[in-house]
Amino acid sequence: MARGDVVLDGPAAALTESISDSLGDEAYRLVVDADGASLTAGSDRGLLLGRSTWSQVLDAATTDAAGRTVVPGVRIEDEPAHSWRGLMVDCSRHFTPVAELRKLIDVLALHRMNRLHLHLTDDQGWRVEIAGWPLLTEVGGYRPRTLVGHHRRSEGSESAWTDEPHGGYYTQDELRGLITYGASRGVELIPEIDLPGHMQAAIAAYPELGNLDEPIGVRETWGISDHVLAPTEIAFRFVREVLTQVIDIFPAQWLHIGGDECPTIEWEGSQQAREFMSERGLTSERQIQREFITAAHEVISAAGRTLIGWDEIVEAEPPADSVAMLWRAGADVPFSQRHGLTCVYANSATLYLDHYQEDPETEPLAIGGLSTLADVYGTEELPADATPEQTELLLGVQAQLWREYVPTQEHLEYMLFPRLCAVSEVAWGTRTDYVQFVHRLGNGHLARLDRLGVGYRPLT
Repeated sequence: MARGDVVLDGPAAALTESISDSLGDEAYRLVVDADGASLTAGSDRGLLLGRSTWSQVLDAATTDAAGRTVVPGVRIEDEPAHSWRGLMVDCSRHFTPVAELRKLIDVLALHRMNRLHLHLTDDQGWRVEIAGWPLLTEVGGYRPRTLVGHHRRSEGSESAWTDEPHGGYYTQDELRGLITYGASRGVELIPEIDLPGHMQAAIAAYPELGNLDEPIGVRETWGISDHVLAPTEIAFRFVREVLTQVIDIFPAQWLHIGGDECPTIEWEGSQQAREFMSERGLTSERQIQREFITAAHEVISAAGRTLIGWDEIVEAEPPADSVAMLWRAGADVPFSQRHGLTCVYANSATLYLDHYQEDPETEPLAIGGLSTLADVYGTEELPADATPEQTELLLGVQAQLWREYVPTQEHLEYMLFPRLCAVSEVAWGTRTDYVQFVHRLGNGHLARLDRLGVGYRPLT
């Protein structure tokens, strides 16, 4: 037995747990010594995080000649740098079954990440059951075919399409069960209903929500659709009713309303949009987007929740208690400070895990970009000279996995891991030297993923 090892036998083999007011909400202290193993935390959430660390200590356990468990003696006092440690999964472009999400929750918990953001609606599919609007899932939940290959190279080629429809959706009961599953592991689910753009699937189901006189289908290719919600009473009623039900399903404090990539071309050519602008004293079509975000905020704030959206919401002058998810180049914490908004750092340069990991010639098809493991590990969520005010505005860090080019669970795991391992250390605040990080991956951590049956891109 090596110096510092501890024998756990009899009563000492059990992990004793307690909660102390002297520790922060997610702080914990794990002590393994001759008296046994004890875990103290500031809350139940802290206990969950500490148990994750305890499981890693047990990974290093051995058995002595007497059959007793021997583990390294440790004293770990730990607390995250950021309260928001998240991953977004795009369930719209390719549907992500409940079983896959449960597995992902387990892996997030292992990495002490605490938010799973579900992108539930987009042009290519509507994935959440809404009472009173059955066609959202019956029609909007399925597309007749899907593009094969990159849309910038393949669009318009008949050989570039699948012959099978793609779809699926979550019932409200399935989502509630998933929320309970996540809560038991310290992972909170954040819903996103993207509006008023990225709405082609909803408009395909209910054409009266759109700006055109003729019906359209669920979008079969990628890119940004020009089809957006019309500024009409039925569209605003739709927004209110959908968000009210989503609030009822999800207990999370935050509700994501997207707000990104909203073209104004249909509003510019619409008589009813011009009349709406005149009635409300609007001077530009972009202000119609503000009206939708204001309506969403009214519903969300009335329920005591917080509106969160992609950083384009600043163009629609969002209410001051909104949260901006910073994804675009140049959208950083100082940007958020200038607009007076709390924020989550989600920059596409290093935190978009649908980007290529190495040379595109040797990697599976991706949307583009390049985010190597080293790039992700080097994420700088705050400027080097960040002020206390800027640090206070930052809730945390989130990685994104858009699924246009990620059709299977195997591909999803290949894109996520081990890059998400790097994100977890950035979000927790435990980054070390990159060479040390890679060494730790290869000498223990990837074996944990193997035991969980989680796939990953091999270290190169």
